[in-house]
Order: sequence, then C-alpha cells, then structure tokens
Amino acid sequence: MMKKIRVLVVDDSALVRSLLTEIINRQPDMECIGAANDPLIAREMIRDLDPDVITLDVEMPRMDGIDFLGRLMRLRPMPVVMISTMTAQGAEVTMRALELGAVDFVAKPRIGLASGLRELASEIVDKVRVAAVAKFRRPLLPVLTPPGSTAVPAAASAARSTNSLIGRLSTEKMICIGASTGGTEAIKEILVHMPADSPAIVITQHMPPGFTTSFAARLNSLCQITVKEAAHGERILPGHAYIAPGGKQFRINRSGANYVAVVEDAEPVNRHRPSVEVLFLSCAEMVGRNAYGIMLTGMGNDGARAMREMHDKGSYNYVQDEASCVVFGMPREAIAHGAADEVLPLDKIAPALLAKLGASGDRLHNRI
Repeated sequence: MMKKIRVLVVDDSALVRSLLTEIINRQPDMECIGAANDPLIAREMIRDLDPDVITLDVEMPRMDGIDFLGRLMRLRPMPVVMISTMTAQGAEVTMRALELGAVDFVAKPRIGLASGLRELASEIVDKVRVAAVAKFRRPLLPVLTPPGSTAVPAAASAARSTNSLIGRLSTEKMICIGASTGGTEAIKEILVHMPADSPAIVITQHMPPGFTTSFAARLNSLCQITVKEAAHGERILPGHAYIAPGGKQFRINRSGANYVAVVEDAEPVNRHRPSVEVLFLSCAEMVGRNAYGIMLTGMGNDGARAMREMHDKGSYNYVQDEASCVVFGMPREAIAHGAADEVLPLDKIAPALLAKLGASGDRLHNRI
C-alpha cells in the first residue's frame, strides 16, 4: 500500500482550512491529518501527529507565520509550503520565509478566495509533493556589511587581484542562471560573491507575478553588483544582474554591439512563465561562446535542452550537485542532456566561475 504524504494545514481562515483540506484529501497520495487556526495549536499538533509537510499562512493571531517558521526551523526543521497573499508586503514576507527555510510558496488570491484556491489546486498539491521529498538545508546567512565598512565577501575579495582583468571581459561575457524550487537562496549564494565589475548576469527563477520585484530588491541590498527586475528594451550592462519578471518571458537580443532585454507576454514554455528554456536558448543564440551557464536547484526539466544548446555553441556550464540541491530535478536533467562542464556543490560554483573568469582575463592580458 502506498504511503501517503501526511499534511498539516495551518491557517486562521476556516474557509481556507476547509478548502485546503478538501484539495489535499482528493489526492490519492496525500491526506490532511489536521488543521490548526494558529501556530500555538499547530505546535501541539506537530508534536502529536508528526506531519510530513506543513502548509503555513503568514498573518495569524497570537504568533505570525514568520515567527513560527523561524522557531520551527531552529527546533524541529520540516518541509513547509507558505500560503502568502499576493501583495507587495506579502511578497517581502515570502522572501523572508524562503530565507528561513520554507521549501516553496503559493500566492493566495486576495479576492475570489474559494474559486481562486480551487484554481490553484494543482499547484498546491504539486508543491506539497515536492516539499515532501525536498532536502533540508540550514538557512544560508546573508552576507552583511557593517555601515561604513568596505568589507566584501571572501570569494569576491579573492577575485580583487584579477578584477581589472575581469573588467576587461565584462562587456563580452554573460552569466546565465536558471533555477526553480530552492532557487531563491541558491541564487543569493552565487550573487553575493560576484564583484562589482562582474559580467552581466541574467536570471530566470520560476516565480509568479508580484514577487520578483521584492526578490530583486532583497538581493540588491546584499550584493556588490546591482540587482533588478529586467525591463523590456533596456541594455544589459556589466556589474548588473537582471531577474525575469514573474509571469513574463525573458530573453536576450542584440542591438548592434549591445545586449538588450526582451520581456514579453509570451506563452508558457515547459509550463513555466518565465521559463529557463526561453532565456537559455536566447543565450545560446546571442551570446554563444561568451556565455557561462549555471543550472541550480529545481523540480522538472525546464532549461536542460537549452543548456545543452548553450554548451554546443561554446558556453562553459556549471550545474549544482545533488547533495547541495533542495530538489535535484533540473540539474539532473541538465547533466543527462550532456550540458554540464562541471558539477559542483553550491558553495563552490561562484569561486570556480571567478577563477575561470580570472584565467580568461589572464589569456586576454597575454594577448595585449
């Protein structure tokens, strides 16, 4: 007999608790074993019922979901899928939840709650399934610089001896990153180590509308490079990272000697909008051998075929290894497609990339 995924629902809305219970119990491979209307009740139910996955609301009485999540991850880490209202404030809180260790989130509609949640049923149960098999990680600490300090992350500091060489390359080279489940923290781990004169970085992280603005702003506050949401028609510049807006497709084009961003309302690809496939195919075509590809943690196979296309056009590609992934789906598929030049733990990717850029700078210097 198949072992079912045992889910605990935590939400202060009786309607939401009822709807989520119904959605979960309709699945042959999962069951809702309980529903709590606040975190203090949830704490007792976790102790008594030992669920496999928790769905967790943010705004609740007696203790909000973020405080509860922080305590849970310190004392009894377990898979959590956040239920977050699609507002600017909700997006900021959701980013904090992912930093604390939540596996993923679902954007709860503000109006038409009952019909909206039913429309999201397949997304909810898919994310619960992923959470049930996801690997746990200790939350990564942000790299913070004290006010007035000139300290920089260690890997970026190590790159300073070659930064002038990297700078010479930065208008030619481009770093292309794809990620999904677990990717927000993985992307941060890469970007905080990139020096201010890094080549341009373009990123597709699977994320719905309304959340990528907050994601970009949070990263921008931690990084030496400028991190922003990509805007249609803007020039892609060195020292900048551009994140695909949620609900849009993002690809690279050329205008003369410059790279430019194309952000459009195109159809989903591999069920995703934004899709890693779209970005990576454009990098293969427009950037070719001047590209560096990075495939990070995520469910499914989005971008694997396109990353092989990048490889065939001369890019050098890094793929996150299984041990450091929250979910190994997208990296596994990239490896299976023959797209990887190196398979590395997450914390080794940025140093390896910086060393590669430095070596390229040395070769350029020797030709001058």
